[in-house]
Amino acid sequence: MSAVMPTERVPRPVTPRPLPSERRLDGFTYEYEGERRTLAELHVRTHTTGFAVLHRGVLVGEDYPGRFASPSSRFQLFSLTKSVTSILMGIALEEGALGSTGDKVVSYLHELRGSAYDGPTVEDLLHMSSGVEFVEDYTDPMSSFAQFERAVSKAGSLLDVVRSLPRAAEPGGAFNYSTVDSQVLGWVLESATGMSLPRYAHSRLWSRIGAEHDAYYFLTRGCPRTALGGGSFNATVRDMARIGLLMARGGELDGQPIVPASWVERNRGVAMPHLAVGALGADIAPHYGYANQWWTLQGGRRSFTGIGIHGQYLWVDPEADVVVVKTSAWDTAEDDSRDAETVAALSALVAYLEAHG
Repeated sequence: MSAVMPTERVPRPVTPRPLPSERRLDGFTYEYEGERRTLAELHVRTHTTGFAVLHRGVLVGEDYPGRFASPSSRFQLFSLTKSVTSILMGIALEEGALGSTGDKVVSYLHELRGSAYDGPTVEDLLHMSSGVEFVEDYTDPMSSFAQFERAVSKAGSLLDVVRSLPRAAEPGGAFNYSTVDSQVLGWVLESATGMSLPRYAHSRLWSRIGAEHDAYYFLTRGCPRTALGGGSFNATVRDMARIGLLMARGGELDGQPIVPASWVERNRGVAMPHLAVGALGADIAPHYGYANQWWTLQGGRRSFTGIGIHGQYLWVDPEADVVVVKTSAWDTAEDDSRDAETVAALSALVAYLEAHG
């Protein structure tokens, strides 16, 4: 992405946090559609480009089957960016830069007064429940997502796109997956902190987790250029595994609190029926719920994952202290079959590590 779009760097710290390594996945297999399969088969079947597994902070598996992929490759993470934005929001709230998740969006963004975002709170946007109509259709050139994408890539005005969206429902009561909700959250964060998303990400997150490599956000072509809080973060697999480890450890690394534990706990689910696993709507796989810009997972473990289109995952199971990062190159933005197989494989992988820990 840095070859085709303007970017802003998120610099790595001088000293990276080491990830001890001990390969332990040679005997792992998973079952899907009545067949027993290996990780190598998962990678072929689901077009994996990069893959890393942490168990109790140890790198127990790592592969880069994708063309041009390596431990130093920065991958376009698509909507995994949303989960990073959520982390930054939690930090800003703890610092007092952000007053409350109950604050109205327009108290930070006066330019959205009179739009459909005049009414929803920060909390509403965190749960994709703004009530603003936005059609996240990646194939329809007339959809509101296509308008958003054209504004990003062809020097249009994102603000004009956001202001043009109509109200579809009352805020807080209905789930509607929306990259624009996350974009507005990013703008709220920038307004509250007085810093760009990349600068704040470096200061409060990247420098504290001991990242190995610089990350970056790509920016809109049009000026004023802006990072996308919902989809322009690029980073290495190992550094995203460090983010996952932070989440698995309740927001703390090596005794240093970075994200409030109460904020991380929100990622595991909130008591709102319309966000429960299986309740998100007919077009969302029934093994997912949603909370705080993360996808919640079925079962009693209360694990959660960030997801990006074309097969990007940041899977976090705090109970087992397991983190899995999977980057992929699906030929379509969404694929129910590849997603279902990935979920089956990663769930089985957690169980395997618990049994062989």
